[in-house]
Amino acid sequence: VQLQASGGGLVQAGGSLRLSCAASGYTFSRYSMNWFRQAPGKEREFVARITWSALRTHYADSVKGRFTISRDNAENTVYLQMNSLKPEDTAVYYCATDRRDYPYTVPDGMDYWGKGTLVTVSS
Repeated sequence: VQLQASGGGLVQAGGSLRLSCAASGYTFSRYSMNWFRQAPGKEREFVARITWSALRTHYADSVKGRFTISRDNAENTVYLQMNSLKPEDTAVYYCATDRRDYPYTVPDGMDYWGKGTLVTVSS
């Protein structure tokens, strides 16, 4: 199983970025996809989730209305569109996958993780 996140970079506050996570080695369409992030000195935290069957989405309160998660099962890829970025969004962003088909936000419960991509938002 491989999860490859990309799309991070440096952006000014108020700007936008789109992260991608390309998956391989498993049946992508049967797994929920998640984005987590970890800022320096802080614990990894849940950002967004899209389930595999009903494509339900869930977001952390801190990103609701600004971030949108989506998936393309034909391309085995999950996206995170991030708008109105704030300096507090600065973190390494990770994609992760699990088999549950309901809201779930615990990092320890993920089955597979990708390497992160760094997002830096300057003020």
